[in-house]
Amino acid sequence: MPHTGLTPATGNPVCYFWSGESIRSRGIGGVVLQGTVDIPALPPRLQADWSRDIAQHVGLEPGDVDSLSLARARMRWPNYTLCTDALAQWMRGFGLQDVLVTSEVALMACRGARYHHDAMQYGAAAFCNLFLSEDKGFDLHFPMAGVRIPLRRGTAVVFDTGQPHAVIPRTSRGFDAGDFPDGQDCDVVFLTWELAISHPSVSQALRIAFDVDPATASVSREPGIRVGGKSVGVCPRLGGWTLAP
Repeated sequence: MPHTGLTPATGNPVCYFWSGESIRSRGIGGVVLQGTVDIPALPPRLQADWSRDIAQHVGLEPGDVDSLSLARARMRWPNYTLCTDALAQWMRGFGLQDVLVTSEVALMACRGARYHHDAMQYGAAAFCNLFLSEDKGFDLHFPMAGVRIPLRRGTAVVFDTGQPHAVIPRTSRGFDAGDFPDGQDCDVVFLTWELAISHPSVSQALRIAFDVDPATASVSREPGIRVGGKSVGVCPRLGGWTLAP
């Protein structure tokens, strides 16, 4: 894959996030919880509705992640509660007791996903994702954690929003828009929950340490991630930390 032209950054990343009306610091949990949940096959009518919505209204381009209507989906999804109950039971195996009940949920779709992190907007949260699509040959890749997860119906993942990640073909080493050509079924649908990172069971399961840089946090005015004291982003093709422009 060609050189990105971005300046790499090295060191231990620190996430700065809003806690009430002030910025707080924390480390980035290096643990990615993963497993497979036994969920029923989705109704064909529901899958057809998603495909039509994505094609006619959402218009996903390679690398895009966008939302679908969960309220409308539930009207065509009699086994929705069976899916969420199975996920909750799986999470209890990691000591995450009933955190889904108090967490916001959304229905999402992606056509692959460029490498990115979500800590700028969701630094106070971890994500729990339950993938609903059948296996289409894509993986969820966390390059910093060294974790690569095949995506199929029932794949469950809990991870720190500060972890760089992407959805890429199983045979690929990075994100390339050309891997998602027009006319090929590359859309992946999943449920996602925002888990409060301050919940003791969440921070313990992901091994997140808080207040690792209180001095910088006390003078910060916006959230984000820093490496070696410098603001960083993520290389969208390879997933490494890069110095922010």
